Amino acid sequence: MLLPDVILTHLNYTAWASTRLVEAAAALSEEELTRDFGTADKSVLGTLVHVLAADRIWHSRVIGAPRTTFIDPEDYSLKVLQTEWPVVHEKWAGYAAGITPESAAQVIEFKDLRGNPHRQPLWQILLHMVNHGTHHRGQAVGFLRTMGHKPPALDLIFYYRSIA
Repeated sequence: MLLPDVILTHLNYTAWASTRLVEAAAALSEEELTRDFGTADKSVLGTLVHVLAADRIWHSRVIGAPRTTFIDPEDYSLKVLQTEWPVVHEKWAGYAAGITPESAAQVIEFKDLRGNPHRQPLWQILLHMVNHGTHHRGQAVGFLRTMGHKPPALDLIFYYRSIA
């Protein structure tokens, strides 16, 4: 399997896992969705919004159209997660379809929200984004379990089996 195939597979996994978790979050009460677990993003909703925002800002950086905000106030909505996040996933899928070994190695220059300049190879950014989402989805799964809900299976191996 070539690096572009690995990248595309893992971006597709991210979309699959995030969609499954948003579906699980939709079954929660408003209190459960926003319950503060004392983490940086506080709740199931806050954690999922954080991942959406990261997926979105990384896309804007790699296409050279940086955002000036990370999370917008209107992002804190299950409806936004259900409607806007799939659009971000589609943008990533379209972008990733054109990745070649050469473009995966391309250095992307961008500034973070504080204005600090950074330079990273594209493949590092993309694998970071996938790993970042996995980390935070794991947190949200823990929140679901703590509240007595059975979370969806999100392990990468389950995704591989679902596309086999």
